[in-house]
Amino acid sequence: MRHKRSAPNRGHRVADQIQRDLAELMRELKDPRIGLVTINTIEVSPDYAHAQVYFSLLVGDALECEAALNEAAGFLRNGLFKRLAIHTVPTLHFHFDKTTERAADLSALIAKANAVRAKDD
Repeated sequence: MRHKRSAPNRGHRVADQIQRDLAELMRELKDPRIGLVTINTIEVSPDYAHAQVYFSLLVGDALECEAALNEAAGFLRNGLFKRLAIHTVPTLHFHFDKTTERAADLSALIAKANAVRAKDD
């Protein structure tokens, strides 16, 4: 019974470790298409075969960066093999996370609306 309760926590721990190690490994990438990347979330499949890596981008082109990261996924996975003490290192799938972009757009719209309202008052 106890084993089942700890299983979900292990998934989170593995995802957290992958996130930390990936951040270090990504600094070694020399591809100019990869801008200032922040890893937002990692979702690891229950069998640890795949990891969906969601990232945001401070500088650079999101689509080009996503393509470059997916091209570098094999290199990054090899780096994880050397660092992680688990049997299965997941295949990495990178996705640009638009949530931070949307949040910035919404903040800009709210600020604009507040400025118009202040002018009308």
